[in-house]
Amino acid sequence: MPYAFTLDDVAYLASAAGRDAVAGAAPLVRADRLRAVQTLRERLGDRAAPVLETALLQDRARGRVPDGWLLTADAAEQATAAPVAAHRAARLAGRDVHDVTCSVGAELFALRGVAGRLLGSDLDPVRLAMARVNVPGVPLVRADALAPPSRDTVLVADPARRTAAGRRTWRPADFAPPLDQLAEVCQRGGHAGTERQESTHDLVVSTAPGLDVTLAPWAAEVELVSLDGRVREAALWSEGLATTSRRATVLSSRGLRFEVTDAEDDTCPVALTGEWIVDPDGAIVRAGLVRQYGARHGLWRLDEHLAYLSGDAPPPGVRAFRVLEHGRYTEKTLRRTLADRGVGRVEILVRGLDVDPNALRPRLKLRGDAEATVVLARLATGPEAYVCEAVAGQGSP
Repeated sequence: MPYAFTLDDVAYLASAAGRDAVAGAAPLVRADRLRAVQTLRERLGDRAAPVLETALLQDRARGRVPDGWLLTADAAEQATAAPVAAHRAARLAGRDVHDVTCSVGAELFALRGVAGRLLGSDLDPVRLAMARVNVPGVPLVRADALAPPSRDTVLVADPARRTAAGRRTWRPADFAPPLDQLAEVCQRGGHAGTERQESTHDLVVSTAPGLDVTLAPWAAEVELVSLDGRVREAALWSEGLATTSRRATVLSSRGLRFEVTDAEDDTCPVALTGEWIVDPDGAIVRAGLVRQYGARHGLWRLDEHLAYLSGDAPPPGVRAFRVLEHGRYTEKTLRRTLADRGVGRVEILVRGLDVDPNALRPRLKLRGDAEATVVLARLATGPEAYVCEAVAGQGSP
């Protein structure tokens, strides 16, 4: 069970003595956690538990929130990664924003200095106390997201997606706050279920990328966001904020960034394999924008139902696969091809076939010093195997 912080813990951790204690605990925890527990108990007594938990959480959240932040276990898990929060903040530049599930302040930190007026609220007094330490100067109040104490603001929300029993839920009605009720607050003004028209709110919700967006019919724009090749979230934008229906935003820690939308040309025919195979970023695939991405870069699809693209040159900034040879896939044929090439290490990518790469790899009996990437795909003409050289992308897509 994660440690349950108290307001007294937060006050101590925010003090100079508490910060020094956490800084001193960090190297102990990394070296030997069990020994660190004993050492901290001897040094700090009753303060050892919150100091140890904070050191562990800060290490877990490194790169997602600024160093030295105060966190709870739930906040460390759900906190929006800094580049993703900064991207959303840029879209809200100049608007008055109210983060109604502000937690420990990750979104507020990105919005500070970008938004117009800024307000944060949460029901958890401990997380609010942590947010006051993490983002000083931002007004914070304890309030229910379904009764926002602001007028004519953009509401930003990142609902909890676990039930009271701790199980992950994919039903928006089970989120905290429930997504449909939050949307109703914005559409009606006032409290959910009332007819009062006290104020109006636009709404943007950060949620899991696997959410069935048809369960959020109020969302005029669905944006899938990835960071460093991993799809991090689906952002749902209400009508007053939407600029397109579907968007894929691809971010990287190196500062690279590009977007694809459904407003772009989607002329991307199906054709035979070219010199390269491109596996589009997961945000593009999940947003259903593979054709638009292919059309932008002069690529074509290998099959009507697969996300793989092909072309004579890959887009810059993406990982692509130079096709060395390909043909109808059978395990025997692939084993012989890899043996002829002296391949001893292989990455196996699969689309549309019931093949487990981890089970297939030992059966290939690999020997040799060469490396290769094998792409297995079911095309309309049957299963195909592509033996490729993986090439890391350079430049901005």
